[in-house]
Amino acid sequence: MADKILIVDDEPVQRRLLESALAKGGHAVIAAESGEQALELFDNEPDAFAAIVLDLVMPGLGGMEVMERLADRGSRTPIIVQTAQGGIDVVVQAMRKGAFDFAVKPFAPEKLQKTVEAAIRYKGLTKSAETARKKPSGSFTFKDIITRSEAMQPVLGIAKKAAGSNIPVLIEGESGTGKELIARAMHGSSDRASGKLVTVNCGALPENLVESLLFGHEKGAFTGATEKHIGKFEEANGGTLFLDEIGELPLDLQVKLLRAIQEGEIDPIGAKRPVKVDVRLISATNRNLFEEVSEGKFREDLYYRLSVLPITLPPLRERLEDIEPLVFHFIKKIAREQNRQNVASVDPGVFAAMTAHDWPGNIRELENAIFRAIILCDTETLSLAEFPQIRTQMPDFKLPAASAAEQDGAAAALPQFDASHTPAIQTPGDHATAAAPDTAVPAAVTGPAAAGNYGMASLIGPDGECRSLADLEADAIHFAIEIYNGRMSEVARRLGIGRSTLYRKLKELGISDEAA
Repeated sequence: MADKILIVDDEPVQRRLLESALAKGGHAVIAAESGEQALELFDNEPDAFAAIVLDLVMPGLGGMEVMERLADRGSRTPIIVQTAQGGIDVVVQAMRKGAFDFAVKPFAPEKLQKTVEAAIRYKGLTKSAETARKKPSGSFTFKDIITRSEAMQPVLGIAKKAAGSNIPVLIEGESGTGKELIARAMHGSSDRASGKLVTVNCGALPENLVESLLFGHEKGAFTGATEKHIGKFEEANGGTLFLDEIGELPLDLQVKLLRAIQEGEIDPIGAKRPVKVDVRLISATNRNLFEEVSEGKFREDLYYRLSVLPITLPPLRERLEDIEPLVFHFIKKIAREQNRQNVASVDPGVFAAMTAHDWPGNIRELENAIFRAIILCDTETLSLAEFPQIRTQMPDFKLPAASAAEQDGAAAALPQFDASHTPAIQTPGDHATAAAPDTAVPAAVTGPAAAGNYGMASLIGPDGECRSLADLEADAIHFAIEIYNGRMSEVARRLGIGRSTLYRKLKELGISDEAA
């Protein structure tokens, strides 16, 4: 049975040309002369069309509006937009609204045929994979991203929206800012989470083996090819392919990558026919690819294909609020891995120095600094002595007066925490709006523990004596209520008690519902 294609164009001559070109390819063609008529045809048979060829400029309901209304109807039919305007900004806008591909008038019949066939294959692959794509319980998602920085909220908001589609995403940012973590969270939060996430560092691939590693090769395709090799594209079929340091890819391979994205198929070296693949592509770079394009070092057409939705990660020096929760996270992780769980506190001067440091290596540098400090530390407290690299880079650094005073105090007065139970500082949940201030992670706990570091409660009271269990319990409840934004079911679950027990303790501790 022939695939049914819907053509939407207000020009009679153009409609006839499109009908003729597609009919020669064996397709059944239905034509609409307006956006309104196209929506009516779609509503009558929402699953009938294998692809839609849509003119962008029409009187009444234009192509962009038609795409928006089809998206509102939950349509997954691939759309090929056509326009007489060759401006790349129009094309990028259409792609961002969900277009599968585009054709500039006057179109070449052969190219249109290939584009329509690629769209049909894409729909078939997507439909067949939908039932198998369920999010595994152990997936890394946005809830696992450790941040309380306001600068990160718009970034996470865009990434969460992108995770729900197959739109190509380009993640930009300095080395060590966490680009791969964002890619992992996008994959784990998508309908491809049950598929594989395949990561490729394009900068680490040997130049003579790049093509084989990405696209694969047949046995005997070249000297030394003693066995058939499956490339990264095939390995990621049905899942996500993350191309890190995409700017390092040689120009000749950029052409093949562009074809793989456009056609949904690859050509392994020595293969007799192309191989179809269904891959969601996320790429990342620490370069300015736009400048690379102007200098001829990166293909312009590939750049616009990859950066339909660009995401820029801020460096650590612009999100200093994240240093403290990241330090706690790395202490817990590294101490467990290295069996060095003797570390029980952090000197306040360490945080003062860390927030003054500019972290050129970003989060990766911070993790390495914590690793060295834990290995060097012979006591229960991490102090500035365990961070020689920071002191060397900031020879003129002096502790603020408050921190110096705290240093002179007794070691027991330092804020304590259990390295095996450090609370993870997470982003707002999936159902929260990233930019909403009432869902943001709080900057500090309330109650007696507020004077200490976030997530750390002192065992010593103002009188120098041990604090009572009731006081510590009150701190823990205050902290959990604020961390989980007053969601009492979640608070009870995280504290390991029932809701009725939680409300009883609130009453016993004199914590009112309003305060909660």
